[in-house]
Amino acid sequence: MHAFENSLEHLLAEIEWVDVLIRALVARVRAEQAEDDPFRGLYLSEQHVDALLAAPLGMPSWLTYSAAHNDARGAQLAALRKQLDARRRLSLDAGIDLRLERLRLLLDLSDFDVGVLLVCIAAGLDTRYERLYAYLQDDVTKTRPGIDLVLNLLEADPLKRFAARTRFEADAPLLRYRLVSLFDDPSRPMPLLIGRFLKLDDRVVSFLLGSDAADETVAPYMCHAEPGPPLDALVVDDSVKRGLQGLAHAPSSTRRVVVHLQGRRGSGRRTIARALCAGRCVPLIEVDLERLLAAADFAASLASIDREARLAGAALYWDGFDTLSPPEQRPLLATLLRMIGRGPALAFVASETSPLPSSAFPDVRHVNVTLAPLSAAQRLELWRRAVDGQVLAIDAIDAIDLSGVAARFKFTPRQIRESMDTAASLASWRNPAEAGISVQDLYDACRFHSNRMLSTLARKITPRVGWDDIVLPPARLLQLREICNHMKYRHQVFSEWGFERKLISSKGLMALFAGPSGTGKTMAAEIIAGELGLDLYKIDLSSVISKFIGETEKNLARIFDEAETANAVLFFDEADALFGRRSEVKDSHDRYANIEVGYLLQRIEEYEGVAILATNFRRNMDEAFVRRLQFTVDFALPGEADRYRMWQRILPEQTPRDPAIDLGQLACRFDLTGGNIRNIAVAAAFLAADDRDIVRMTHLIAATQREYQKMGKLVSDGEFDDASS
Repeated sequence: MHAFENSLEHLLAEIEWVDVLIRALVARVRAEQAEDDPFRGLYLSEQHVDALLAAPLGMPSWLTYSAAHNDARGAQLAALRKQLDARRRLSLDAGIDLRLERLRLLLDLSDFDVGVLLVCIAAGLDTRYERLYAYLQDDVTKTRPGIDLVLNLLEADPLKRFAARTRFEADAPLLRYRLVSLFDDPSRPMPLLIGRFLKLDDRVVSFLLGSDAADETVAPYMCHAEPGPPLDALVVDDSVKRGLQGLAHAPSSTRRVVVHLQGRRGSGRRTIARALCAGRCVPLIEVDLERLLAAADFAASLASIDREARLAGAALYWDGFDTLSPPEQRPLLATLLRMIGRGPALAFVASETSPLPSSAFPDVRHVNVTLAPLSAAQRLELWRRAVDGQVLAIDAIDAIDLSGVAARFKFTPRQIRESMDTAASLASWRNPAEAGISVQDLYDACRFHSNRMLSTLARKITPRVGWDDIVLPPARLLQLREICNHMKYRHQVFSEWGFERKLISSKGLMALFAGPSGTGKTMAAEIIAGELGLDLYKIDLSSVISKFIGETEKNLARIFDEAETANAVLFFDEADALFGRRSEVKDSHDRYANIEVGYLLQRIEEYEGVAILATNFRRNMDEAFVRRLQFTVDFALPGEADRYRMWQRILPEQTPRDPAIDLGQLACRFDLTGGNIRNIAVAAAFLAADDRDIVRMTHLIAATQREYQKMGKLVSDGEFDDASS
């Protein structure tokens, strides 16, 4: 006696046992026939009716046929069964994978269940079994085994035969794991249980024949995950890491474990699941619930996915749990929860906000893991890992300040990985010959992967100006640089120097730019955003403020929620319209206006990004906002010296101009802001182009006169005549 060489040899040997059963039953059927009737199966003869009436319930005619024959059949089957079991044990002891045995253990199948699978698969491997089944079922059209035939083949004892009917209930393994499906004879609608027929699932057939390809009906909704990193390599809070290590090293038991991973997309939920499975030496199958909702039969798909996980000995990762939170999805949610509670030994449920009702799993250990946003130190560690192995440009090796990148961009682990990949692609596109990531490539990639949903709520401004373009007194420029330094060194001050533990309020940065229109407030905001490598979003008050009660707060909530992950500078122009003083409550309008201001105070306190408020009327700002400001920068009207520098910088170098233009006279004679001077320079250029001439003093004076008229300023007679002469 020797072991089976492989799983297929074992399967074919087991089907030989089915052959013996079929031969015995065919012999009994033939012995019961008085003569060979060519119309057998098409009608019932008088003799056949008498024989049916004479057979008592529980003692079919084939049981009374030749006791000696029954004894011989039993002895033959027992000998064959003993031989197969011995060879099976030898194979398992030798480490040979027998898929039929693996299926038995994984799905907790009984000997009867395995027999049903063998009877069904025989017809799928050789069509002669279809004809034999038709003969035994007395109908040439019934080529698939029926439940009655299976019971007759596998159970000789009538009591065991009745008990075996329970193996075809919906909760029994055969149907629960979709190993077989039941179907009816079209000519016999609504038959009893024993009148139904069996079909072995195609995925089970392919598995027994050696294939590990997933069921094609659920393959679009699932995938086998790559092995995860070691648990020690995870960048998570120490408490989370300790809990995961405890789960990884916990002794295996029959009690299932469901781990609820709650955190925003890209926060590392999938990585944690893969790492835990690697620690337990268990493969992982990931399921996309959002796509699975489009399946024709949600419950059947869940059962097939559960079967795939059991066949692979894998844990299940259910992604997109939030898609089942709406009330209309509650029936599907209940189906999923039942499946999770009865599924493989280890399961993961990933969601952003939806809670997982622990009451749905009375016999399951439920572990909740909340993934908080990464700290600056954690982001820095992930950036260092992402940079390792990347090719950097020579000028970028020392210039890239990873701590600054980690402080400015509040990225998830996935965003950090994707940003580094994008930076490498940008570098290759910029210079294929010398692929190396530059500082600009990295910042462009980070801005690209910042949350772009904010652009639907605010207007994005691309910074185009720098420090050389703005004219301000030295003290004001120093204040603007201090704002940038506050963001550059926030990780060092808050985390490394310990100030984070001393702060009760938010660690965000809020600055107020106050001054008349045109004095450079928007330009200063652009310069700060450009210096920090962040996008600038200007809040459009028309899309925020609503006459309907409560709508303004909802709009603001959307802006701040998106801004938390947008890694951008928020710029509130005309901020006094939103952050104005609260007034005494005289009517309901005052009350709700004060509620809006109170809500803004709360959100500003919680906001950890950069917010710049600009106003022309500082005195209109509520004092509660002023107390929360880290910086206040006053933009005064420029003096003559500043106006002269503005005139010098406003005309581009490529603009043709008359050398006789007297910029000093323009700065001395006309009291203008930087915005006015810019408008005048552009208007003068158009006047010169229309004259097919270069820009001359006459063009600048004419444009200045138009600007004064637009501003509504009074002009004395001859004032512009004198200036243009």
